[in-house]
Amino acid sequence: MIELFKIGFLTFSLSDLIDISIVSIIFYKLYSTLRGTIAAQIIIGLLIIIIISFIAQLIHLRAVSWLLKLITDVWVIAFIVVFQPEIRRILVLLARNPIIKKIFRTEVKLPTDIIVDSAFELSQNQHGALIVLIKSSGTRGFAETGEIINARLSKSLLTSIFFPRSPLHDGAVIIKDDIIEAAGCTLPLSQVTKWNEQSLGMRHRAGLGISEQADVICIIVSEETGSISTAENGILETGFSKQSLRDKINSSIRLNQNQNWKNIFDNFKKK
Repeated sequence: MIELFKIGFLTFSLSDLIDISIVSIIFYKLYSTLRGTIAAQIIIGLLIIIIISFIAQLIHLRAVSWLLKLITDVWVIAFIVVFQPEIRRILVLLARNPIIKKIFRTEVKLPTDIIVDSAFELSQNQHGALIVLIKSSGTRGFAETGEIINARLSKSLLTSIFFPRSPLHDGAVIIKDDIIEAAGCTLPLSQVTKWNEQSLGMRHRAGLGISEQADVICIIVSEETGSISTAENGILETGFSKQSLRDKINSSIRLNQNQNWKNIFDNFKKK
């Protein structure tokens, strides 16, 4: 490998430069993704421990090295346990990448009209609803928190699930293609409690929470006002008509792959 320069007995080559650059980019991306969370502070703490451990070994502080080794030996397991939500979020962000979607493209068949008509009927009756539409990544863990149904999607079935006297109406319905996988599901709550200066109820926080952790679009019908909202990629949108909600679902589920590639090349040109 090409040698760039030498400091004493240390040789710095082109491979070292590439290696350091890749590691720096990974750490920067991790910090950018987790910035503002408790996880970011914990990562900084772990980095400090690793640096101190390296210095202790370098100047032969055996007791300190032994103590820090006990920590660093289990830090990988601790990392997985502590950062489980953040790891899920990073993996979802990778899965949402247009290039990855292009490689692992799947055909999704979703009867949009049934979902839209059901949502607006529930809205008119002010029956609260939480409908999760799977785009690409699965939600098996969340589906297992409710009742597994695996029934063909229909308007009568969907509206009856969210009827106030139904035992499953308080949970979420998870839909894949044209199948209702499960009902009465428990979803993770988002840490966001306000949106556009308005306080969010449990349904809206749950809709935002699942959209932050999985590649889905969530339709939320408010029990108090009957308003219809969507949550996708951690973003909440409100004020839908039937046609705009239909367009929103179709554009989210059936992404134009050619447009994704065009966006990539446009962003590359801007850089």
